[in-house]
Amino acid sequence: MTQFTAVENISRRDVLKLFGAAGGGLALGASGLSWSPMALAQDKHGTLNLFIAIGEDDKVYLTCHRSEMGQGIRTGIPQVLADELEADWDKIVVVQGLADKRYGSQNTDGSRSIRKHFHKMRQMGAMARTMLEQAAADHWQVAIEHVKAKGHRVYLLDGLGVNKSALDASADIESLGGKSLSYGELAIAASALALPEPDSVRLKPASEFTHIGKSRTIVDMDAMIEGKAVYGYDIRMNGLMHASIMRPPVLGSDIASLDEREAHKIAGVVDIVRLDVPKGAPLFHPLGGVAVIATNTWSAIEGRKALKVTWTQAPNDSHDSDAYLAELVTRVGLPGKTVRHIGPDVSAWPESRTHKAVYTLPYLTHGMMEPPVATANVTNKECELWASTQTPQSTQQNVAAALGFEEDQVKVNVTLLGGGFGRKSKPDFSVEAALLSQKLKRPVKVCWSREDEIQHGYYHAISAQLYQAKFDKDNKVVAFLARSGFPSISSTFAEGVDEPSAGELDLGFTDVPLVVESLRLESVKATAHTRIGWMRSVCNIQHGFGIGSFVDELAHKAKIPCIEMWRQLLGPARIETFKDQGFKYSNYGEEQSDHPIDVGRYHRLLDDMQAKLKLEPELKAGQGWGFAIHRSFASYVAVATLVEVKDNQLRVLKSIAMIDAGLVVNPDRVKSQTEGAIIFGLSLAMMGEISFKEGKVVQSNFHDYPMLRISQSPEISVFLIESDAKPAGVGEPGVPPVAPSLTNAIFAACGLRVRDLPVSKQLKL
Repeated sequence: MTQFTAVENISRRDVLKLFGAAGGGLALGASGLSWSPMALAQDKHGTLNLFIAIGEDDKVYLTCHRSEMGQGIRTGIPQVLADELEADWDKIVVVQGLADKRYGSQNTDGSRSIRKHFHKMRQMGAMARTMLEQAAADHWQVAIEHVKAKGHRVYLLDGLGVNKSALDASADIESLGGKSLSYGELAIAASALALPEPDSVRLKPASEFTHIGKSRTIVDMDAMIEGKAVYGYDIRMNGLMHASIMRPPVLGSDIASLDEREAHKIAGVVDIVRLDVPKGAPLFHPLGGVAVIATNTWSAIEGRKALKVTWTQAPNDSHDSDAYLAELVTRVGLPGKTVRHIGPDVSAWPESRTHKAVYTLPYLTHGMMEPPVATANVTNKECELWASTQTPQSTQQNVAAALGFEEDQVKVNVTLLGGGFGRKSKPDFSVEAALLSQKLKRPVKVCWSREDEIQHGYYHAISAQLYQAKFDKDNKVVAFLARSGFPSISSTFAEGVDEPSAGELDLGFTDVPLVVESLRLESVKATAHTRIGWMRSVCNIQHGFGIGSFVDELAHKAKIPCIEMWRQLLGPARIETFKDQGFKYSNYGEEQSDHPIDVGRYHRLLDDMQAKLKLEPELKAGQGWGFAIHRSFASYVAVATLVEVKDNQLRVLKSIAMIDAGLVVNPDRVKSQTEGAIIFGLSLAMMGEISFKEGKVVQSNFHDYPMLRISQSPEISVFLIESDAKPAGVGEPGVPPVAPSLTNAIFAACGLRVRDLPVSKQLKL
């Protein structure tokens, strides 16, 4: 198995070390896609955002501007660049990009790293390849049509050297003979050439792909296995101070009194610093509180335990999640704001032909294995950060604002992330480190404990949904009503927000392409009492559970298989545009021409899963299969789950997932991400719950906010649907169908209909 030469974090100052002071090479940048001879080493443009650099040593340095948190993007982005570049996989070095707005978006969330950058990265690789080919053509004094790059070399073609058709077909390039030049030999000459227009370069047909579509071991694997991978917690430097922060237990409360005398007696404690509690909307501000500064983590934590703090009253002191959820259930039972509408209104809902259900989910938190962590070193002129961040640019912006600096005075180094799931796209923890370093005038690392992460996070919204359907005399659904209520993420960014945004409702609620005579979808008001933030799959979590569960209930009432009910409700294969239905679909920021809502792709998954389930062994007593399907982040995913329920004890035996994510760059990573989504989804559905009493989070660690254990994990099979559609999202789409497939399986196994998550409230696990 081939491995990368190295994976390195490289700044502008480091490039001289790569190429040597006298070395040269070719560098391709993102700012206007402009070239310059060794722009990094010579600092002619001061750019940091290079995607491709080629040295005389024949190595190719490919920059990944996205954050690596286990999803394999530091492998996927280089695969796309390398393919169009015709680079040898064994001669590639991956460079982690710093925060720089000239990259375009660096926000590694929304399952969009490949979806949004696939074409641009192909162009970048093709532009570099074209420059190398032109340099070779100039060397041989022939037209560029007489040369071709392949396998890290440029060949002279036809009667002048190598037969073009033989080159296209050859797996053993070196056996071709003829004239050729290596990339390293061409790098300096290529760097002097004019940059071709992005749209003018030839992109390879899919039949010529050598890296795209191939499973590659992630580039960080060896370092991870050997314990050499650098995560946020691994940052060390001379004079580093460690901070442990006691934050307000209720959002909005402040310090009423502070006795820090006992904390100062702890060996290693050097200072106690108060952090201001922000006013207004939470945004990405730190929560405030008291920071204990020490020479080591243990002393900081022990010093924090010794603090005696009382807190002021706050508007959220009375927040009780059980009572709040009961209010939401009441609200979804009453008329709300219409967000999508088809056909005539229905006033008559005869009991004999109407089915109705309400589904609820509690607050949830991310539970990633590595809690938030950041290290900052602030001087009078600049700040350098090392952070496990999903959003280096947002980190740069927020830290600069907090310090009173310009953005270019803040350098953000992105470490590996031990999981993120959306939590590490909020840079409050980096701002904490920067503010403390500025005050203390020395480097400071802020490490959140597991308790901090669970009790002071940005939470996935608590929610309630009502679904109601009317059947005709032939048992066909003719009317469909649904309401959704949950505190909005927008409340984190603006005061007074008390209803879901259109973009949140687009996530698995308004965008399900149902075909019925009458359809009305509504939202209801909900005020936020804590920080609400995005989590893996965002509102698709609750909406996927609601619609996925209700369709199964309708199938049971109609006495047909769940898959057949989905076929009926989705209607014929077509491209759904939602025209004249009262809303404009945001489609995850994608043009519908690029990523249409293709009902035919739903039907293919339904057909394939039905065929797969027919091959499964006969069920034993107490066993049952459940099914759900969902489109999110422009991908289509179907999940079937097999469970066994005996003596009120649940065992999840098997999970089958099928994903249509369009063109796939690294199949192994797509399968891994889907497997991870199933584990993540089962954890949430079976035992995920954050509850509030008197405004405070009740849970504190994995003993009361547990993750799925190995002994609880099912056998998992993942099948990728071949597709020539454009690449879609992968990290998040596997989550939404998991919960309903689980609860539908429970009903099939024992007749218990679970409508309120987590499952642990009703069954033993």
